[in-house]
Amino acid sequence: MKKTNYFWNFVLIALITVVALWFALKDNYHEVINAISKLNGFALALILAWGIVYTCVWGIVYRVLGKKFVKNYSLLDGIIVAFTGTFFSGITPSATGGQFGQAYVLKKQGISYADGASLLWADFIIYQTTMMLYVTLLFLSKFSTYSGHSVWFTLAWAGYAVNVVVILGLYTMAIFPNVYIRLSQWAVKILSKIKVVKDPEKTLESWTMQMTSFTGEIKKLSKDKLIILKCMLINFVRLTLLYALPYVIAMLLGIHLPLSKLIDVIALSSFVTMANSFIPIPGASGGTEMMFSIVFSPLFHSLTSAVLILWRVSTYHIILVLGGIIFMVAKAYYERRKDAPHPESEA
Repeated sequence: MKKTNYFWNFVLIALITVVALWFALKDNYHEVINAISKLNGFALALILAWGIVYTCVWGIVYRVLGKKFVKNYSLLDGIIVAFTGTFFSGITPSATGGQFGQAYVLKKQGISYADGASLLWADFIIYQTTMMLYVTLLFLSKFSTYSGHSVWFTLAWAGYAVNVVVILGLYTMAIFPNVYIRLSQWAVKILSKIKVVKDPEKTLESWTMQMTSFTGEIKKLSKDKLIILKCMLINFVRLTLLYALPYVIAMLLGIHLPLSKLIDVIALSSFVTMANSFIPIPGASGGTEMMFSIVFSPLFHSLTSAVLILWRVSTYHIILVLGGIIFMVAKAYYERRKDAPHPESEA
């Protein structure tokens, strides 16, 4: 993607965020600003740091997977990959750019594009599996309790269904790769006839190669049961941190919720995440704010917008800015390291 496209994506994110915030604040602006302004420095720092910690936990997953390819792969390396993925996912439609940026950084860290693709496939498969197991339990326990409050909860259910299809597709693809290759051949023929695909042979070759790479990674990954377990546990912690943040913010704002409501907040957060599957705008801007307001209003009432603002800044805006800075600093470092003269050449 060209830099000009990135610029306009930032503009789009900013405009939609402003509009979403206006709708969120228009009815009780003074109450929301007053609640946020009463937060002490420690509380504000804790909220803003929460998203950073969440992303660093993701970096631990990359450290575990990266050590398969580079023995001295460090936690810092993994954190850089995590922030890079968050940054590029946050500025591209439907989070499509994350893995491209990560593959670039992994290559600079000494992991080939082929191995980097395998690592990213492994991360995606493990994360998607963990998330769907986690969210399924939350849907079974809490969805019926809240779904009657608004018709918009249908989006959360539809998003859940889409993610179920994705995870089932991934595993059936691994079990029956030849079926998918034949389906790819049929799809390419259809698309070439309607002029959507200009080079059917090249497209089919690319799809087949990706399918082979994916199924090969599944087979290799299935042998590393300890790595799978480690990554699933790390992802469980990561998801819990993400989903529990609104509860922490609410308590710091003085919204008194019993500890028993923590599981409700975690469940409602997962519903927002599921609904985001349908928002193709970079960062799911606008739709995320709307769904959060609808979903959490029964719990947070007039201070829902205050929780929303702090939650969104912590989990998206700060990470987006920090991810961009980390990527640029890392890129400059890798370029300098590549251009630095080797001791042998100076001798």
